[in-house]
Amino acid sequence: MASGLESFERFARTFTAGEIIFSEFEPGDNFYVIQSGRVHLVKIIGDFEKTLDIIGPPDMFGEMAILENSSRSATAIALDNVKVLEFNARNFEVLLLGNPQIALRLLRMFCKRIYDAKRRFMTLVLSDPQAKIADVFLMFDETQPNIDKTTEKREFEATVDNIAQWAGMGVKETRDIIQHFVSQHRLEIHTGRIVVKNINDFSRFVNSRRNKL
Repeated sequence: MASGLESFERFARTFTAGEIIFSEFEPGDNFYVIQSGRVHLVKIIGDFEKTLDIIGPPDMFGEMAILENSSRSATAIALDNVKVLEFNARNFEVLLLGNPQIALRLLRMFCKRIYDAKRRFMTLVLSDPQAKIADVFLMFDETQPNIDKTTEKREFEATVDNIAQWAGMGVKETRDIIQHFVSQHRLEIHTGRIVVKNINDFSRFVNSRRNKL
């Protein structure tokens, strides 16, 4: 997608590694499409800073400011030297009118990001750490393509680090919970993949915890 945005180079901005692009709760009226480098998205949950995502080209971030006219829901920090294209409500209209094909692709990304953000929030607000981990697997089951759903068993290309990132938890705590699930014969761990033996079991477990909120 980046090559299709070359005509919008006049909207380019750069940030140095460690620089805060925007902070959670501050007002915002623009969003960014990453051209190079990585951006770390973090959110304060209670007294802790939780990683929401680490994204790179051609991902976008900050789009909720355009779609919902809301304050920032997370803090964005440049992990590397980052180059972005910055759009606000005014020049976003220029983008929509000037390049409908790119605009359509951006709008599709908006829809997916809205779903991902709301689904991630459902996981983060769970108070039970085991339920958070289980819910990450449910989210994978909902969003990952080409999953064989003819049985209750699910196989995901994932690592402990991946799971920790999505759950907004530390790697050690995540590993301990996954090993607990393994000891219960609910998970199998293989190189680069994790097998959930019964996805419906995890669904019932998470729903029981979510209903207590």
